[in-house]
Amino acid sequence: MSDEIYGYAEEPTALVQRAFQDVADKAMHDLSFLHPNMPVYVSGFKLFEGQWVGCVITPWMLSALILPGPNQVWPLRTISEKLGLAMPYDNMTFTVGELEGVSQYLTCSLMSPLDHSLTPEQGVQLANDCARMLLSIPVSDPDAPAQLGRRALLLGRRNCSNA
Repeated sequence: MSDEIYGYAEEPTALVQRAFQDVADKAMHDLSFLHPNMPVYVSGFKLFEGQWVGCVITPWMLSALILPGPNQVWPLRTISEKLGLAMPYDNMTFTVGELEGVSQYLTCSLMSPLDHSLTPEQGVQLANDCARMLLSIPVSDPDAPAQLGRRALLLGRRNCSNA
């Protein structure tokens, strides 16, 4: 096994979609926290600083994902290792993950478990909106508190203590 992870030359949406769908098909059945109607959906990945950035929604979670991009070589990391990254939206903590068929990737949970009142259409739209927000430069609000929690991506708030 190599101690390096090589980047994806091509946009990896279909590969990531298959990997999460395989998990849903094989391992996720009859669990009380699953959203009964939510599909597995992966937003289109965009290159940011040479890495692929996107979001995935499944019956069990909504998460931001980062995968190595073209010509990138990442060191092999320990699964569940935490990394703080500065995204255009704000600083976020990502966790190293791995799925069969996908190299190691970084993930940041945005919602888990999913709200069962969320429709599949709303879930897909939420994944797309979150992916767009990850790479959006925030509008400066001088009256906003300095702290930002990860749920702010979902709620559009600078202070998540109200969530």
